[in-house]
Amino acid sequence: MGAVLGLLLGVGLLLIWSSFWVTQPRPTAHRSRIRPLLSSAGLGEMSVTGFLFVCLVCAVVATGAVLVASRTLPVALVFGAMGAYLPLAVLKGRARRRQREFAEVWPEAVDNLASAVRAGMSLPEALAALSERGPEPLRDAFAGFALDYQVSGRFADSLDKLKERLADPVGDRVVESLRVAREVGGGDLGRLLRSLSGFLRDDARTRSELEARQSWTVNGARLAVAAPWLVLLLMCFQPEVIQRYSTGSGVVVLVGGAVLCVIAYRAMVRIGRLPAERRILA
Repeated sequence: MGAVLGLLLGVGLLLIWSSFWVTQPRPTAHRSRIRPLLSSAGLGEMSVTGFLFVCLVCAVVATGAVLVASRTLPVALVFGAMGAYLPLAVLKGRARRRQREFAEVWPEAVDNLASAVRAGMSLPEALAALSERGPEPLRDAFAGFALDYQVSGRFADSLDKLKERLADPVGDRVVESLRVAREVGGGDLGRLLRSLSGFLRDDARTRSELEARQSWTVNGARLAVAAPWLVLLLMCFQPEVIQRYSTGSGVVVLVGGAVLCVIAYRAMVRIGRLPAERRILA
């Protein structure tokens, strides 16, 4: 009986002692740099762990394929690193294309909103109507907004979920403008939407012209970086030549070439690419 009482006393003291310690919250997945990128690419339902697993699979497949062809481990590891980066490069390209596509159709969506408001529809009804009459790339996001608003009836919370689905800088500005217009009220909503539509259209036109002029720089950088590695990949089918990269000097050449290519590519892309819009209102 004394042992049981001593055990209970010890457990009680342990619980009292642990109550004075504040548990640190675990870092959530949305703090990762990959999570916003997945959302911007329209793959918000995919987990970061799943994406990293895809990168690992690509790295293993690329390493194994090149190792079988060349029988040179250093060369296989270099191409394995490229295989691991390939899903990330595809994800970034998808995010840029999606953002560019949204930028082109947002003026039309805002014009539809202005027409609906001018016709007497409320702002939530006008937003929900974009799921049927709005531009095709935006319909799924606004269909989700219509469902959220129908279920909850909370306009602000539905707008927050809409921003998460869109994961777009221009969308953030549009949503926050609508939020302010809803909270302030008044009869200037139609004028605000028309002004916003004109601003978005001018911004999209200017950015598209600049991207068309600067695209040759980025494409040239990609071609210059890819050319030597394509030659190295073709050399994998010549065993007497590719075996030279298994020596110490060959490894130094591979590592040095990879480092120089990364530095040169990043420099050229930074010079030639326009500044990307950031989600400052997310």
